[in-house]
Amino acid sequence: MIEEVTNAEEARMGKLRLLEALLFASADPLDEETLATRIGPEVGALLESLRAHYAPRGINLVRTGAGWAFRTAADLAPILRQEEEVSKKLSRAAIETLAIIAYHQPVTRAEIEAIRGVVTSKGTLDILMEHGWIRPGRRRETPGRPLTWITTDHFLDHFGLESLRDLPSVEDLRAAGLLDSRPVLLGLGGTGDDALVSPADSDED
Repeated sequence: MIEEVTNAEEARMGKLRLLEALLFASADPLDEETLATRIGPEVGALLESLRAHYAPRGINLVRTGAGWAFRTAADLAPILRQEEEVSKKLSRAAIETLAIIAYHQPVTRAEIEAIRGVVTSKGTLDILMEHGWIRPGRRRETPGRPLTWITTDHFLDHFGLESLRDLPSVEDLRAAGLLDSRPVLLGLGGTGDDALVSPADSDED
């Protein structure tokens, strides 16, 4: 009996070590379905064990959307962060478009334009796709079957979010002084007639 318990624990530790190695070696977050093909159906319990093990350490096992990955502990990130010059910052149009997609998804291009009050250039969406932050969603079952846009797991990973529920509320953004009275920002709240204005101009990316 003791030998059976020992063998079971050794097998569990072997799978835990393999799981740790797979996550450490991967450049991108791995989802449970992919991990289960190597680890087995108990991968969920093993992930939670590994997350608890690394919780007090300098790196943590975190969930980003459907995937799992090792990341620097949140309290140490500011210490390790280095200032780097970015060759090209996102335009205001791209930032606003990304915010609208994050808070309103799935959302069509026409809806983005209605909230922003300007025509959204194709280049704006292309830039966000190149960053891997957005992707096409399902087409709406409405006349013309317009394409919708949604954020990706890479978006969650990049901004340190476990799920979209972790996005700051509109009230939090206003309290931080990040919202003003422009139509796009009112549009995030989803209330008020000026949240939906007719596109009159186009982006200047």
